[in-house]
Amino acid sequence: MTRQTSHRNMTTKGIVLLSVLSLLSSAALAQTGRVTVTGDVAVNEMVSRHVELNNRVKTMPGYRVQIASFSGINSKTSAFNLRERFMTDYPTVQAYIVYDEPNFKVKVGDFRTRLEAYAFLQEIKEVYKGYIIKDNIYAEPPTVEEYAPDDETSGDE
Repeated sequence: MTRQTSHRNMTTKGIVLLSVLSLLSSAALAQTGRVTVTGDVAVNEMVSRHVELNNRVKTMPGYRVQIASFSGINSKTSAFNLRERFMTDYPTVQAYIVYDEPNFKVKVGDFRTRLEAYAFLQEIKEVYKGYIIKDNIYAEPPTVEEYAPDDETSGDE
């Protein structure tokens, strides 16, 4: 090896070594800090309520049978009346009213598979016309206190 090649290799090794030492020293001198996020107290309270509700009510993907959708005058009353009639006919099956503006929809059941929902639809089809929909279902149906709105008069026509 010639003297120039040897000198060039030494210089390259020196540059690499200096680069590594430079990186290590800058990492050692890096500052650690603390970030504090300041926000509105109401936002924190809303997030806490949301987390509490998610922990309390467990849902999962599944199926329901939608037996009606009402809109217009007396739609809310019609939906609640149908729900009550259904729950009298099928007390072991939960019925839900969902307000999807401008409609009040009556959905029944918490079925994990489409086949379960289909079997139930076949059972009720003579009295309740409906169809199967994908929905988030409850692994354990909520109690009346969890499901009922605070004010039953809200959303009146």
